[in-house]
Amino acid sequence: MDVTASAQIPRQCDEPLLDAAVRYAEERHWDVHPGTWLEAVQGGEQCSCQRPDCPAPGAHPVRADWASQATGSAVAARRLWSKTPRASILLPTGRSFDAIEVSESAGCLALARMERMTVPLGPITCTPARRMLFWVLPGGAQKMPDLVRKVGWPSAALDLIPRGEGDYVVAPPSRIGLQGSVLWARQPTMANRWLPDAEELVSALAYASGREAATSRQR
Repeated sequence: MDVTASAQIPRQCDEPLLDAAVRYAEERHWDVHPGTWLEAVQGGEQCSCQRPDCPAPGAHPVRADWASQATGSAVAARRLWSKTPRASILLPTGRSFDAIEVSESAGCLALARMERMTVPLGPITCTPARRMLFWVLPGGAQKMPDLVRKVGWPSAALDLIPRGEGDYVVAPPSRIGLQGSVLWARQPTMANRWLPDAEELVSALAYASGREAATSRQR
């Protein structure tokens, strides 16, 4: 069974980036910042940064001071994306939320486990690189290494990447290279406006990541 199907990822609408960025600022009060975008070049596409070896084509900050320029104003967001309508949407972590990144297969296993246990969940994104990001309260990323150790797992052995202050997530419907768009596994709704603490998710995420690591070692 395909892991994305088992996670019941909803079909995504083809929402313009400008509308999505304005909605994130207006409805969720998230800071937003326009990132790079994809440009047509000789029958293909490349990142607007023009680096042939760009690790995240069309989905990374344009400038070093991007974090200080991120805005929670819907008016400012509309103005920014009106200038660069193809720009990806970057949301700074460490402000309204942090994120815990895992592989898609481990994320789907953890998500199913947490749903059975009725663990409160926030928004969850799924990237075209088959990664899932679970959104948690700010400060969760910093606590993750200690939380993982407390539930009995060596943090260095797990594929868990905390994203906190100074980092960012790429928001739907931004595209990342030729792989596709970032999607919502769990869309932002009124029901998940209040985010969980990382402590509420760590057991399921560590278990799923640890199980995946053990399976990989046995191959």
